[in-house]
Amino acid sequence: MPQIRSLAAIIVLAGLLAGCGDPTKEEILKKSEGADTKTLLEKALGRPTDVKKVGPLESWTYRAADGAVTFVIVGDQVTMTSTDTKKPEDEK
Repeated sequence: MPQIRSLAAIIVLAGLLAGCGDPTKEEILKKSEGADTKTLLEKALGRPTDVKKVGPLESWTYRAADGAVTFVIVGDQVTMTSTDTKKPEDEK
């Protein structure tokens, strides 16, 4: 009987871990709606996967299950959003 309970616990744990992957691009875009400043964007999505800076221009990229979403920020304002089918680690 203890073996059956252990097996059931392992199956439940595996199912829970399978749902912990990266969000989709659509989910990231939906969560970021209305986030027009760096503070609001980070509050909505958390820390980005990758940040690139050139002067007052920043590029925040979030890894998604089906690619990546990049937000371009000038000063404190989110000015543009783009999506890509490649994940940031695929670009290396």
